[in-house]
Amino acid sequence: MLSACWVLNDSFTYRYCKVQKEDSIGFESGGNRELSLHSIGSKQEYIVMSDGLFRAMPWRGAGVAVPMFSVRSEDDVGVGEFLDLKLLVDWAVDSGLHLVQLLPVNDTSVHKMWWDSYPYSSLSVFALHPLYLRVQALSERLPEDIKEEIQKAKNQLDKNDVDYEATMETKLSIAKKIFDIEKDQTLNSSTFQNFFSENEGWLKPYAAFCFLRDFFETSDHSQWGTFSDYTDDKLSAAAEYARKKGVVLKGDLPIGVDRNSVDTWVYRNLFRMNTSTGAPPDYFDKNGQNWGFPTYNWEEMSKDNYAWWRARLTQMGKYFTAYRIDHILGFFRIWELPAHAMTGLVGKFRPSIPLSQEELEKEGIWDFDRLSKPYIQKKFLEEKFGDFWPFIASNFLNETQKDMYEFKEDCNTEKKIAAKLKSLAEKSLLLENEDKVRRDVFDILRNVVLIKDPEDARKFYPRFNIEDTSSFQDLDDHSKNVLKRLYYDYYFQRQEDLWRKNALKTLPALLNSSNMLACGEDLGLIPSCVHPVMQELGLVGLRIQRMPSESDVKFGIPSNYDYMTVCAPSCHDCSTLRAWWEEDEERRQQYFKEVIGVDGIPPSQCIPEITHFILRQHVEAPSMWAIFPLQDMMALKEEYTTRPATEETINDPTNPKHYWRYRVHVTLDSLLKDTDLKSTIKNLVSSSGRSVPANVSGEDINKSRGEVIANGSTKPNP
Repeated sequence: MLSACWVLNDSFTYRYCKVQKEDSIGFESGGNRELSLHSIGSKQEYIVMSDGLFRAMPWRGAGVAVPMFSVRSEDDVGVGEFLDLKLLVDWAVDSGLHLVQLLPVNDTSVHKMWWDSYPYSSLSVFALHPLYLRVQALSERLPEDIKEEIQKAKNQLDKNDVDYEATMETKLSIAKKIFDIEKDQTLNSSTFQNFFSENEGWLKPYAAFCFLRDFFETSDHSQWGTFSDYTDDKLSAAAEYARKKGVVLKGDLPIGVDRNSVDTWVYRNLFRMNTSTGAPPDYFDKNGQNWGFPTYNWEEMSKDNYAWWRARLTQMGKYFTAYRIDHILGFFRIWELPAHAMTGLVGKFRPSIPLSQEELEKEGIWDFDRLSKPYIQKKFLEEKFGDFWPFIASNFLNETQKDMYEFKEDCNTEKKIAAKLKSLAEKSLLLENEDKVRRDVFDILRNVVLIKDPEDARKFYPRFNIEDTSSFQDLDDHSKNVLKRLYYDYYFQRQEDLWRKNALKTLPALLNSSNMLACGEDLGLIPSCVHPVMQELGLVGLRIQRMPSESDVKFGIPSNYDYMTVCAPSCHDCSTLRAWWEEDEERRQQYFKEVIGVDGIPPSQCIPEITHFILRQHVEAPSMWAIFPLQDMMALKEEYTTRPATEETINDPTNPKHYWRYRVHVTLDSLLKDTDLKSTIKNLVSSSGRSVPANVSGEDINKSRGEVIANGSTKPNP
């Protein structure tokens, strides 16, 4: 017989637990309780404690994230389709998951080529993408020749990745043939009449836009002079199916719309068409990002109480129970670039309080041309281009004084430089690598300290990372010290109150437009006002372990996450677990030692045991939701790790022309039959104390969220 003897000194700590089964023990949330022995006397054999209630964890759920275009089934034609969501929902339920998260599913048919694979560049924020049609479901009386055409297309388009152009062309061609068969019956049906009357406000402009786009052979409506949706019922059916199964369908709200979209055509006054939206340098790209969308004219939008936003959220609410706000920082402030920019480095925040000319002059800063124009010295050109520098100087620059240069008028913006380089290459005059030369010439153009406001020449903005520029390094010490101080004031202090007030004006317009659970993507450079405002408004944040929000740690600690968060090991904007593990040897070693707690050399591949450890960390976190990319869940089973990990990456944020074409290499039909994988995932979820389907309703989720907001805390409610 074994016995235990505890030697107690002054105090000890403890926590309560619930034993539901022999192998199921659930500890209460929060920190350890403490008992001081001084308070109970020295000769007590038994201690009966009555120190409050069991600190039950509020409701928590788990989900899977996968783009609509990435799923694969035995019935689809070249791409995932809305009706595949029913299979995905079934798999989620069997795996103990409560949520399916998608990327945007709106029509992106701007260029009519593979560039339109980018799901965040909407042609219309209301219309769904015809890419996700299931053409064989459009009619119950398909003739044999169309059935044969569909089967042939299924075989030809069943590739490793999405062939966007071929799939779109094939589906639209087949859909038009089916429309000729069904149009009389469809257009006269009460279902279509109701759909048309409910959506007439956006449907007519969308149809007109598509006609004019095809007629003029361009979606650039500035070149146009003066001058029925079959996807709704399929997504509606899938959404209703998910609700009946107790699964949350989570959509994605892009921060922008395409410059050549229905919305900028019809509501031009709501957009700043001479600007572009992006992000400053961050984890994803040291040169920042330029997404190409025009920024919003919030002042104009406020005049009708943000009606365009409210209509947009109302439309989303027809299909989704929750949604992700892409780049929620854009509702506090947006990184605004001139329309002629191609990269994202030389931008400014809008709104923001600039540096005034008077403010700078009081600090002894007066040579504004020197600071706001590219600082180009001969020695810099020689260092950058070597023997090739005379070619650059003769084609792009004028000499203003001895060994000092400025850009010529025909190449003084990034777009002009790119166009000139392309012309030189076509004439075989450019003997160097065009991409490298473009990057290097862009570096010269961006060698500035201050950016002059295009609308007010007496206002300036510090260039991001000014200390990295030779323009800054060549200044005297006084100017360096002043500009460094003003730089940190501009980026990290003076804007906080302004941005807080701006978010409290714009975000409620979204939140009050529907009953959907709102989750914000709050990665990147985060102002200190963001998290308090999100907490005040009851917004759920995002935590990616390898991109911690704390600047002083290498990896996030899931057990320390707030309740009002979604936790995930990866997302569509970064590599999958397997790819990250293989591509970053240094951080792999750090993670193996510091997080997993094992010395020695880690395996070169993310084996299922490591994946299981990482996923378990996340399901055990206090976060309301633990949501995993489907690729990371499939990595729990060695059978599904035969495909090269790099091929499972959905997006490369550093590439503005990335082809969004990843497809899961296993069908949903096969995954549904894999009881081992489903059981592994379900055990992970249930053993963590997270709810599994059939144990909770949507009201329970909102109740937990409401209690946390009411208590003014993002920690679990005791």
